[in-house]
Amino acid sequence: MPYQSSQPSREESERYAASQRFFNALELLPRFEVRLGRLEFRGNRPDGRPILEQKRVDIMLSVDVVQLAAKGQITQANLLAGDSDFIPAVAAAKAEGILVRLFHGSSCHADLLREVDERVKFERAFVDSVSLR
Repeated sequence: MPYQSSQPSREESERYAASQRFFNALELLPRFEVRLGRLEFRGNRPDGRPILEQKRVDIMLSVDVVQLAAKGQITQANLLAGDSDFIPAVAAAKAEGILVRLFHGSSCHADLLREVDERVKFERAFVDSVSLR
């Protein structure tokens, strides 16, 4: 979820509410899980804007993939990612016979590209065109 200061501005409150509606809509999709991590405050930029870091989501998703693969509940996994944090989960899923398909943007870690079974590159225009409204 987006960052909210201890006394959120109107903009922060509106952004938070919009995100909440979005994630609530996602949770209603069949066979779809939402994993919300934690947004950590890391100080402020020189212009006063907060520096925020997303934590835990990669691990939560990795655990899901490995558990589902080990229990034989999936035959393939579609991963939307770009960093190398997912490599151990991909390797574990593949060891269970799972086909792993990676959807990635232009900056994707080379080792992750090598580890998956299939790769689908998409551009920013595709991301901008997707809407749940």
